[in-house]
Amino acid sequence: MTKKTVPGVDGARAWNERLAWAYHLIAADPAERAVALDRVDRARAKTRAATAHYNEVWSAASRFGPHPRKRMAARKAFEEAASRSLPEALWTGRGHADLRRWPGLPYAVLYLEWEARYPQQWTRHAKMWGVKQALIRQLATADHDAGTRAKLVDLVDLVVRRAYRCKDREYVRVARAVDGPDLRARLTAARHSPDPWAQLHAAYVLWLLDHPETPNTRHVWKTWLNANAPVPRRRHGSGA
Repeated sequence: MTKKTVPGVDGARAWNERLAWAYHLIAADPAERAVALDRVDRARAKTRAATAHYNEVWSAASRFGPHPRKRMAARKAFEEAASRSLPEALWTGRGHADLRRWPGLPYAVLYLEWEARYPQQWTRHAKMWGVKQALIRQLATADHDAGTRAKLVDLVDLVVRRAYRCKDREYVRVARAVDGPDLRARLTAARHSPDPWAQLHAAYVLWLLDHPETPNTRHVWKTWLNANAPVPRRRHGSGA
């Protein structure tokens, strides 16, 4: 495999050739999603097998001496398998120097949108809380292009309107990064929706936007909740 096919280094065309199928993970049609779910399962199985082989090669090298060609071949096989799977293809991109120019950026957003729209399927097929957290933190910048920014506003709106899931608290970073009239209009609509949990979440995020100096900690959340929301809390606090 050449350098041009290494995840995080190659261009958008190569990323799309390998992973365009992943957009079907957020399709409205359940049958379409089922096909994509089967594909992500097979891709992740190949990645696990390549990882196991790579570890075996390194283990053998430690016992019997170095085998640089075998190690290189095993490494390339792992990179090739990982580049065709989510979220494995995103690992190298998390340290990309300029996220705006990273060709894997649309797939990072896609991975998060999949979790936001179909959380149970995401959990069953591709759950990685640490990757979710790292991607959200990287995406929490204020200088995205209009298309990416719109996607991030959509993500904040989706997350605000659902029960809390692990690492959702990180989305406040994104809300602060893309704060503007469009986001506030969406949050205001959620605040006045029939769902009491959406009302609560949206009100809290709006309050944090109005108080940018306030950290989004558990203590701050609980203090605000005690002062503003006399409602059952059993759906909150289930994640980190």
